Amino acid sequence: MGIAIITGGSRGIGTTTALACAQRGMGVILTYNSNPESANDVVDTIVEGGGRAVALKLDVADSSSFPAFSDAVRGALLATWNSTHFDYLVNNAGYGLFSPIAAVTEAQFDGLFNVHLKGPFFLTQALLPLIAGGGQIVNLTSATTRVTTSGVAPYASFKGGLEVLTRYMAKEFGDRRIRVNAVSPGPIRTELGGGLNDEFEALLSAQTALGRVGEPDDVASAIVSLLSEDNRWINAQSIEVAGGFAI
Repeated sequence: MGIAIITGGSRGIGTTTALACAQRGMGVILTYNSNPESANDVVDTIVEGGGRAVALKLDVADSSSFPAFSDAVRGALLATWNSTHFDYLVNNAGYGLFSPIAAVTEAQFDGLFNVHLKGPFFLTQALLPLIAGGGQIVNLTSATTRVTTSGVAPYASFKGGLEVLTRYMAKEFGDRRIRVNAVSPGPIRTELGGGLNDEFEALLSAQTALGRVGEPDDVASAIVSLLSEDNRWINAQSIEVAGGFAI
């Protein structure tokens, strides 16, 4: 079933995607930045279920660390799967910031840029030699690229850039039969941006056709579906997973 690398796999959508991949027989390399305990818990859950998984530290904001991370991936692939390549890359790691444009600092802007656009660009570049021909990449973007929401302009702008990058990756990697798509979540019950309180959740639910906010599993199911051969002819697309948000 192949081997998947999932960045930001120690919480939220990343964790549920790692578990969903393992349930479908994939090997999993998940990354964490500051919470090795949670990452190891995910690995333990996968191993207890009969799968194979490895957790590796990665700061997606630090592109200078990518060559060393690539070497660590090579080592993990050989030691755990006796392989020199992996099949799926899910660029998921990220964080949110709620602030009006007038109050955003340059440091905050740069931090979001590094994680949400520069990071996926250069991480994919660094890992590209290790992705098997016929492999797949899924970039996590956001419904905020379609629906304007006050306070998330830099985040949404870089996610929009990642949507454009997705199409260019699909074009340039096509000669190796590597498919590249984006999954664009709407409001999801995660810790991103501090999570949801009851009032905010009710507001978002009222704007969603299906009458609720999404769960991490809703997004993970879409990601894993894209990785399957059932969707082998979907390429260069951005698929919103939002239950009909703000339509």
